[in-house]
Order: sequence, then structure tokens, then C-alpha cells
Amino acid sequence: MTSPQLPAVVEPAKLTAALRRGGVLDAGAVREIKVLHQRDTVVSHIIRLGLRYVGESAGAPQSLIVKIPNSAFAQTLADGGRREVGYYTQLAPKMPPGLVPRCYDGQFDEQGLTWHLLLEDLTDSHATAGQWPLPPSRDQAVAIVTTLARWHAAWWDHPDLGDTVGTFASAGDSAQRMEIFAGHYDRFADLVGDRLSEERRIIYRRLIDRSEQLSQRYLSRRHLSITHGDAHIWNFLLPRAGVADTVRIFDFDLWSINVPTLDLAFMVAMHWYPERRQGLERLLLNFYHDTLIESGITGYTRGALDRDYRWAVLWQITRPVWQWSINLPPLIWWNNLERVFAAVDDLGCEELLG
Repeated sequence: MTSPQLPAVVEPAKLTAALRRGGVLDAGAVREIKVLHQRDTVVSHIIRLGLRYVGESAGAPQSLIVKIPNSAFAQTLADGGRREVGYYTQLAPKMPPGLVPRCYDGQFDEQGLTWHLLLEDLTDSHATAGQWPLPPSRDQAVAIVTTLARWHAAWWDHPDLGDTVGTFASAGDSAQRMEIFAGHYDRFADLVGDRLSEERRIIYRRLIDRSEQLSQRYLSRRHLSITHGDAHIWNFLLPRAGVADTVRIFDFDLWSINVPTLDLAFMVAMHWYPERRQGLERLLLNFYHDTLIESGITGYTRGALDRDYRWAVLWQITRPVWQWSINLPPLIWWNNLERVFAAVDDLGCEELLG
């Protein structure tokens, strides 16, 4: 593996300035920087740095995480980097503590479409629920969904939504997006051929034809929040055994204003095979709704959650096609396609198409 070029901020003087701006370094200065570990995701490079200081550095991080774009996707997915930097630098500071890793510095270069984030290193205290694609344990799933509910509750019908926080899509925006999707779907269906059954093709065509009516749930602008957009369980960090801390959510390159159950449907219906999903689905929806109520959300009934969840599961059949359209491997989109259609069948989501 070729090591990615570190951003300019990873230099002692500039990193010192960044940590001072982040409020975690006072009189001391960064003296030495060492790469401890690095890994690649589909769209980014994650680098763990060890730091040594000169002078007073009490409370300063001894390590941190640098996140930079994967050069193969830097141009095509630049908006994701822009969104994630914006989330960490503008929105995260306004949220309750303990939901996301702390961000020390984030910058997006509009000219070069490059970006970086300097994030709190939680390696020693937290870990993901397990290795992809293994599902979480029951207790892990409850902890993850509870944290997701708290995160959604922080922006639930917030007056800043669509004003200083994100933008609302109009009916025209939704129609344009569906027109683009329909073009992707036609090419996708041609590619997979008879591996996509006639029954599933009918559901796709009905979804496209009835997208305007289905979009009314979102266009009502009621019971909306910030949604993660990629809320699979491996984007959550759980406290290690013996650590008294909270679950953290990370990776915010797809956040938007939307119906919150889209995150739940993506996490559960898209990623879990039927036996596991059927065994935990109702339980997790109950915990999610209970946490919303405990967080002060009113006027959103358990029945409304069920309706929104089925609506969101139906919409998730579009996700594998979008994933195919940006050249994600079949290992991802094919398995997602099979799992989400199993959920559509189990939950009777086709009824929503009239």
C-alpha cells in the first residue's frame, strides 16, 4: 500500500496552531509527529498520529486521527468532504457532548477540492461493534440505536433546519433526483439482466412512477432531523469493556435534512439478513422511540414511527442502484439489494405504492 501524502497541517508548527485553535494546547508546542497506523476506506484515508510536545502540554492529545480524501474519489465525491468538514466545524459544536468525536481542526480547499480533519483519537477507549459484515450483538445494537435516537433528537424539527443548518429539497429537487435515478436504474437493470426478477422490476417502476406521492412525507417538513446518510453499525464507536463512556457516531459526508427513519432502515433493513433483522427489529424500534420521548420529542407516536420505518425501507431499494452508479463493488451493492428486498417483502412495503 502506498502511503498517502499527509496534509500540510501535519507539520509541527501548523499542528501546534491547529491544536491551540481547537482549545487543547496552551503554552506548549508539538515537537515530534509519528505515524502510528493507517488504513484506507472506500473514499478516504484514516491516519493515526502519535504526538510529542515541548513545554507545557497537560491535557493535550497524545495522539489524534487525520482524515483525508482517497485521491481516487477526491474529485467525484468532493461534496462529501465539504459536508463532513462543515458538520464537524459548524454543527457538532452545537450538539450535546459525547455523541461524536471531538474535532480539533477541519479545512476544505474549494480551489483544489482537498480537505482534512483532525479528530479525537478514541482507539484506546472505543471500538466498532465487530468486523464487517458481522452484525452487532443485541446489547451493542441497543446502544447504537439509542445513541442514534439521541443524535436525531438534538435536531428534531429544529428551527435552524433549512435556514442556517442544511437546506430543504423542494418538490422540483426531488423530481429531478428521481429523474436521474430512473436513468441509473435503466442502465442498472440492463446490466444485471435476469438476476433482477420481473417482480422486483415492477416494484422499481412503481416506485419511480409514484415518487411524487411518496415524497410528500419528506415535503411535509414535519418530524425531520439531520440524518447521517450512512448509518451502518461500523460508523459507531462503542466503549471498550470496562470503559465508562458513551457511543460515538462518525463519518458525516452524507448528512442532510431528512426523515430520521431512513438511518434506521439503512442500518437494519439494508445490512442485516432476515433472521437477525426479524429478531431485533421491533425491539430496536421500541428503544429508539423511547429514547426520543426521553429526549423531549413530542407528538411523534409509536405508530408514526412504524409508518415512517416502512416508508424508509421502501426507499432504501434505491440505494444499491446509487451505489452501483458511483462504482462501488458488487460485494456491497448486490448484498444490500438482496437484504433490503427481503425487508420490503417482510414488512409489506409494496402496499405503500398503492
